[in-house]
Amino acid sequence: MSLMPAARTPPLAGVRVLDLSRVLAGPWAGQMLADLGADVVKVERPGSGDDTRAWGPPSLKDDAGRDTGEAAYFLCCNRNKRSVTLDLARPEGQAVVRELALRSDVLLENFKLDGLRQYGLDYPGLASVNERLIYCSITGFGQTGPYAARAGYDFLIQGMGGLMSVTGRADGESGAGPQKVGVALVDVMTGLHAAIAVLAALAERQRSGRGQHIDLALLDVQVACLANQAASYLAGGVVPRRMGNAHPTIVPYEDFPTADGDVILAIGNDGQFARFCEVSGRPEWASDARFATNPQRVANRAVLIPLLRQTTVMRTTRDWVQALEGAGVPCGPIHRIDEVFADPQVRSRGMRIEMPHPLAGTVPLVANPIRLSASPVSYRHAPPTLGQHTDEVLTEWLGWESARVEGLRVAGVV
Repeated sequence: MSLMPAARTPPLAGVRVLDLSRVLAGPWAGQMLADLGADVVKVERPGSGDDTRAWGPPSLKDDAGRDTGEAAYFLCCNRNKRSVTLDLARPEGQAVVRELALRSDVLLENFKLDGLRQYGLDYPGLASVNERLIYCSITGFGQTGPYAARAGYDFLIQGMGGLMSVTGRADGESGAGPQKVGVALVDVMTGLHAAIAVLAALAERQRSGRGQHIDLALLDVQVACLANQAASYLAGGVVPRRMGNAHPTIVPYEDFPTADGDVILAIGNDGQFARFCEVSGRPEWASDARFATNPQRVANRAVLIPLLRQTTVMRTTRDWVQALEGAGVPCGPIHRIDEVFADPQVRSRGMRIEMPHPLAGTVPLVANPIRLSASPVSYRHAPPTLGQHTDEVLTEWLGWESARVEGLRVAGVV
């Protein structure tokens, strides 16, 4: 009988992160680092805080159904952080950030190009007092190039970065036209790349003893994540086009109508297609010269897809999924978000968690998907209320007396 090893200290325990970012990309990176054990302090504007605090409804409700004012958008990316309010426009606030940065391992920021230079809080300004600081800047277009000074937002970058050119119904179909993804995917991907870059910089600092500046651009990330679509253009000179839910190089790999909804077929090889043909009662398709191999199915897509649609509509989604899963054919339904969290696999994996919350009693959140066997993700703090930890952090990190913090509060600095 084997025993699971005892849980070890979280991977990033002892790492201090000063998070000056707001909205999604930077906060997503900060939450990832916090989930892995880092002590992440989120610096926010007094009175208003992160922009996303006002991006509601919907907002979190308490046990009596009353609105707490904590916007759902903010809750999605600020777990495990402590909130400190500071007015960066005031010299006193800038001085506090400088002291916090002196005691930090990592700083995250997503101000516009040179937005923090005027306060002496840019990388050169802070690296001069803390050479071990890893300073991660997230902007729309990066620190260099002709667009560097422009503001960049996820929707804009989905368009400029090519994602919308391959998302949406094909030209000539009803509802054709470019379409953004239903989640701010570029922000999320940039946040993940930022977290990876920070981890790499922490590892490098173990060798060199020095920090460095990380320059991350939403546009760069989107271009990098075009994946096979970019490769099709670079290697083959093929400009990808919108194809709805169809795949450019695999057939059948899209959604099909059923008697009561839709089913997704994700048939990735000829064996799976042959098994689908058996289940659907059309075994002859597997040996048909037009459909026997994937290249033939791609070439004859316009013939095969209508035949499949005439077949799939004869059974319910549930019937298709049960029959095809039994035959080892990848398939599945198209879930609404409520159905996602009711799905037995999602429930089994614990993808919904609840944490104690000072205003609502508890707050439901989406779990971190990383599963580490010996040093698992830890959930320590609910997404903080505005300025919830100002006194705690300034006394703990900086060793201040409470009277000094109160003085800044009276002056409107915190």
